[in-house]
Amino acid sequence: MPAGLGHLTLQNRAVTRQDAADLRRFLIWVPDPRSRRGRRYPMLPLLCAAASAVPAGARSLIAIGEWTTDAPQSALEVLDFPAEPLTGVHPVPHPATVRRLLQRLDGDAPDAAIGAFLQAGGVHPSECERSAKPVPRAIAVDDKTVRGSRTVTSTAIQLLAAMDHHGVVLAQRQVASRSNEIPAFAPLLDSIDLSDTVITGGAPHTQHAHGTYLRERGAHYLAIVKKNHPGLYAQVKTLPWADIPLDHRTRDRTFREDDSKVRTGHLPRTMAGLRNLGIGIFRQNGHTNIAAALRRTGRDHTRPLRILGLT
Repeated sequence: MPAGLGHLTLQNRAVTRQDAADLRRFLIWVPDPRSRRGRRYPMLPLLCAAASAVPAGARSLIAIGEWTTDAPQSALEVLDFPAEPLTGVHPVPHPATVRRLLQRLDGDAPDAAIGAFLQAGGVHPSECERSAKPVPRAIAVDDKTVRGSRTVTSTAIQLLAAMDHHGVVLAQRQVASRSNEIPAFAPLLDSIDLSDTVITGGAPHTQHAHGTYLRERGAHYLAIVKKNHPGLYAQVKTLPWADIPLDHRTRDRTFREDDSKVRTGHLPRTMAGLRNLGIGIFRQNGHTNIAAALRRTGRDHTRPLRILGLT
């Protein structure tokens, strides 16, 4: 099974090709934080609806609720929303129901499920097209501040993500308050197979312990060196950096994360995870224009269900 699923405390079972294509088979292992009393809707349909709304263009909790409310009965049936026994109609949950669930979810569990789903998604199509030879995988470790989560009493939530160089987030963790991203480095990568993978990261991760950890995991790494490592800095400064061109630069802002004002509970991290899922599944399907993919997917309620393997 994908290593990321270990965070979900799964039973000892193998993940089949069918599992890897179906988001539902990963989200089912996310623990339900609600008490049993008063549950009208099972958790899995609610999570699948939220996950489907984001690649359809939903950028907020309100938009997720609107997408679910507008979903036809056929889509609600596919999502496994329960039907009324007498009428056979699938009632639509109130948007507050979805919000309360997402607010209370443990941050690690949905991130592990989404990361494992994307890791199981296979090789990016362009890798196969470029060469018949194996292409070394590269993963960037980068931090991200959810700026809209800042309040008068707390700082903004900081996340550390492991992203492949096609823009697919394979794992994500929240950096502990009153700490920094360095202690989160190894736990973040524990869920990913790093064999023959090149890891890149920011200057804070130029640490002897990080290098030892990566070599023990069978990985290679590129480290950024600054003047806090004076001896090493003096050596690398003499290299011909001016002759090395910058081939590529990207930063996807389609979902306008910095504009999000979600602050309650675990909502900022959960919403960030759902955005990672939307962008990641588009990247794996070969889309280079995320905005165009969102528009196309949003025109038909069945399209997000298909790309997430829910149908």
